[in-house]
Amino acid sequence: MRRPAFLSPDPDSPFPPADAALRQPDGLLAVGGDLSPQRLLNAYRHGIFPWYSEGQPILWWTPDPRMVFRTEGVRLSSRFRRELRRSTWQIGADTAFGSVIKACAGTPRPGQDGTWITDDMRAAYLELHRLGHAHSVEVFDVDPSGESRLVGGIYGVAIGRMFFGESMYSGESGGSKVALAALAFRLREWGWPLIDAQVENPHLSSLGAESWPRSAFLENIDLLTGLPEAPGNWSQRFGIIEAAALAEVRSD
Repeated sequence: MRRPAFLSPDPDSPFPPADAALRQPDGLLAVGGDLSPQRLLNAYRHGIFPWYSEGQPILWWTPDPRMVFRTEGVRLSSRFRRELRRSTWQIGADTAFGSVIKACAGTPRPGQDGTWITDDMRAAYLELHRLGHAHSVEVFDVDPSGESRLVGGIYGVAIGRMFFGESMYSGESGGSKVALAALAFRLREWGWPLIDAQVENPHLSSLGAESWPRSAFLENIDLLTGLPEAPGNWSQRFGIIEAAALAEVRSD
C-alpha cells in the first residue's frame, strides 16, 4: 500500500513530485514538516497546500482534479446582481486580515468536522501576511454614519501573478460571493488570470470554478508564480470597490 512521504525537518527540503500523491484520499502527498514561510511558499509554488485538523500531523495535499477560477469567469446570478445594485457594502484588502482568518476558522470545510484552521495555521498565515505574501479581501457594511461592520471575506497566498485561495466566509448572506467577485475583478485588472480554489465542491462550481487536470494546473502556476510581482500590503493598491459596481461586471 502506498503511503505519503514524511518530510524532512529542514524547511528548505523539497516536496515529492505531485504524481506521487495518493488517489485515496485524493491528493495526499506528504506528512510532517512545519509551517515556516519558506516551506509554505515552496509548497504553493508547486501546487501543494496544508490541510489538517487539530491533533493530526501536518498533511500536505495536491488533489487531481484541481478547482480553479478564471478571474474573468466568476459568475453571480441575475437575482444576486439585482440585490447588489441596492447594496451599501464596500470591499477593501489587507485591512482586517486577522479578523478574516478568525472568521474563516469558524466556517466548516465541506467533508471535514470542526475547524481545519488550527492555532498554528493562523499564526503561520499571519506571519505570511506580515511578510506581504498572504492577503485578505474584506467586505464591510457601511451605515450612513460611516460605521462599518465586517460581513464577509476571503484570504489566500499570492506568488508572482498567481493567487491561491485558502478560505472564505459570509457573516451575512452573500458576503463571501462579494469578496470573491471583488478579488477576481481586481486581479483581472492587474493581469492575474487565475485563482486556485483547491478542492471541488458544488458551491464553487455554481460560482464559475472549473475542474482542471492537476497537470494543467501545475503547468499554469509554474509560469504565473515566476512572473515579477513584489510582495507587500495590498490596501492602497486594491483600493475600495463598491459592491453595487460588481453588479455590472460580466463574466466571460
